Amino acid sequence: MANNRSAEKRIRQTEKRTIANRARIGRIRTFVKKVESAVAAGDYQLAKTAFADAEPELRQGVTKGVLKMNTAARKISRLSARVKALGTAQA
Repeated sequence: MANNRSAEKRIRQTEKRTIANRARIGRIRTFVKKVESAVAAGDYQLAKTAFADAEPELRQGVTKGVLKMNTAARKISRLSARVKALGTAQA
């Protein structure tokens, strides 16, 4: 339990930040899942547009501090490779 006003304020700030960060992480996961499901379905155009939507979300996650830069870069790279492979397989 907080023993002074500054500790109580810190608790309130942490609660607000936790709610916002969970929402951001959930949003990122949703966008990534859209790409993965489109790739699994074999729909190149849908995967391409979903990836175009997911990439900025991942990069924004880095800016907002919910993802580390290398983690986002790795996820973007792997998703991009899967979408690209799907495109070459259909061509």
